[in-house]
This record gives sequence, structure tokens and C-alpha cells, in this order.
Amino acid sequence: MRLPARRRSRVLLGGALVALVAVASTGAWLSTRDSSQAASSTTATVSTETVRDTVTADGSVAASRTADESFAVAGRVTRVAVAEGERVRKDQVLAVVDDAALVATRRAAQSSYDAALAQLDDDEDSGAGDVRLASDRAAIVSARAALADARSAVEDATLRASIKGTVTSVDLAEGDTVGSTAPTADADTSAGTISIVSTGRYVVDATVAAADVDRLKRGLQAEIAVTGVADTVYGTVEEVGLVARTNDSGAAVFPVTIAVTGRRHDLYAGVSATATIVVRQREGVLTVPSRALTTEDGTTYAIQVEDGEETRVEVETGEAFGVTTEVVSGLEEGDTVVVPGLERISGGGGGGRQGFPDGQLPQLRMDGGQPAMPGGPAQ
Repeated sequence: MRLPARRRSRVLLGGALVALVAVASTGAWLSTRDSSQAASSTTATVSTETVRDTVTADGSVAASRTADESFAVAGRVTRVAVAEGERVRKDQVLAVVDDAALVATRRAAQSSYDAALAQLDDDEDSGAGDVRLASDRAAIVSARAALADARSAVEDATLRASIKGTVTSVDLAEGDTVGSTAPTADADTSAGTISIVSTGRYVVDATVAAADVDRLKRGLQAEIAVTGVADTVYGTVEEVGLVARTNDSGAAVFPVTIAVTGRRHDLYAGVSATATIVVRQREGVLTVPSRALTTEDGTTYAIQVEDGEETRVEVETGEAFGVTTEVVSGLEEGDTVVVPGLERISGGGGGGRQGFPDGQLPQLRMDGGQPAMPGGPAQ
């Protein structure tokens, strides 16, 4: 049966008043509920510490130096002196190509150079003109350059290591033809590359977010957590890239190279690493847990505990450092402050609500009385 319009208005108005009473009563219940139902608080001591401003960079470990050694001359490989995994010294012989043709070229260049010198001597003895003597001298310069190239070519027939390290790959074998010389029908061709990575010295190739790159510079110190290594690894920012790249998530990041300090024999190229780069560090900073501070109407305060008594103290703050905040005035080292706990939001099948025990809401009474509170009447 439909109620008359006037009657319906009175019912709706009564419902609204009951709802307002319920909200007000709920607030009173929250403010007076037993402390066992509230989130537990702890205390903390105001202390002086060293604080740091840091930037995180994610990446992987890499050898500090790498070298792909290859022949600068053409020829047929007659000997390969190293194998993959072998450690080599700087200037150690890696491989050799047949240098017969190169030696012949060097001899010819030497003969041309000797002939040019002799020609100049003859022309000077015979009183030749300036033009002739200038031509002789130009021929000597050209012959000397050709002889230097021929000598270098003979030396380059022996491939040597340019760095100390471990051979990671050998891409040639005896009988291969390397360089620009056209291979014969029965010869294999090869890129002729032997790759070497340095040992003991490492870097971390990492990236940082675009928002942080302007804060970095060469020489900043870093603490590195390396997968599989229990100890903290230390390093120094060696290079900060200026060209952004896109990471797997599509965000812009910038490359950063961090040189690992000292020689390490517990690191391996390719292992993941996370570096904490110290942008700025301050010592002797008075700090308090940030959660112990509350700001209302532009004023920040903390609850100080002294002889069991709690006192609201106005605090002037400085910089924030993660979970702590600098104290400029209002508190002193050794003071004890209250750190409020975080109220738990119930989950699971009970469908609990934050702030109400057992996930129950106050039950509204439609007889004009106060809302019924969980566990008994409102006090």
C-alpha cells in the first residue's frame, strides 16, 4: 500500500535523523573504545645519526675491460696459441699467420729505401740542381713510409693480447684465411677474432630513472648488492650516460657505469646487481621517526613521553630521509616520542571493516534509541 506523500516525507526525514545519530554515536564509540581494540603504539628515541640521500640503479656485473683481438693483416693462419677459458698476459701471442709474403714485401721496401738514399748521394756528388735533389728527398720520405708499413705488417702477422684477462671465445682455427685476401678454394674463411675479458676488475652496467639522472655525477660513491655475494660491494660512478633508452616497462632510463673498487675474485660477468648511489650524506643529524610527527593547520607536533606522562610538543622539522625526519627544534637527543601504530584492515571471509571489532558495523535502531554497538550498548 502506498503511503500518502506527507507520511512518506516524515518517514524519510526520520530515517535521515537516525542515520545522523548513528554517525555521531559511531564517532563517540571510536573515541572512547578500549585501548585493546585500537592499533598498538610504540615509542622511539630521538637520536643523532648520519643520513644519506641516495639513488638506486639496477643492472648487472661486467668485466671492466674487454678486447676483441683480430689480425690487422691478411693471411693464412698457421698457429692458434690459446684456447677458450685460458688466462693470458698482455702482449702474449694468441695466433700467427703465414708471413712469407709480408717478409718479402718488407725486403723490397728496404731495397727501395736504400736505393733512394743512394740516389740522393749520387746526385749531390754530381752537383745536380735543386729540383733534382728535392725530388730525391721526396722519394726517400715515401720509401721510408713504405718500409715502416712493411715492418708493421710483419709484426702484425703475430696476434697478441692487448689486455690481461681470460679468453672467452676463439673464432679462428689453423688453416683459416683471415683479412682481405681472397681465400683459396680449399681454405676456410674466418672473422679471425679472439675475445678477452679482464679478470679481477669489474664494473656494474646499470640504469637509473630519468627523474634521478640529473642528481648523479662522476665520482659518487655506491654500495652494490650483487646476487650470490653476501658482502656489500663498493664502487664509484665512472660514467653517466646522456642518451636515454627504454626499459622493459617502456619507461625512459639512463645508463650509468659504476667501477667496482679493488680487485674481486667473487664476481662474475652477467650477474644481476643493485647499486645504491650516495648523492649526499650528512653527519650528526637529529632525527625522529616520520610517523611520530603530525601536522595540523601548518603546525607539526609530536607526543613526548616523560616519566610516564604524554605531552604534545611542537616540532620544527627539516629534511625527510626515508622513514625518518630531521628535527630542527622542539626535541632533543634522547627524548622519547610516541610512534602511532597502523590500524589493521581486516580481510578474508569475515569481510571486516577498519576500526570496528570483528568487522561489525553499529546496528541502527528504528525506535528512536541510540544505535546498538557491537559487544553491548554505547557507553
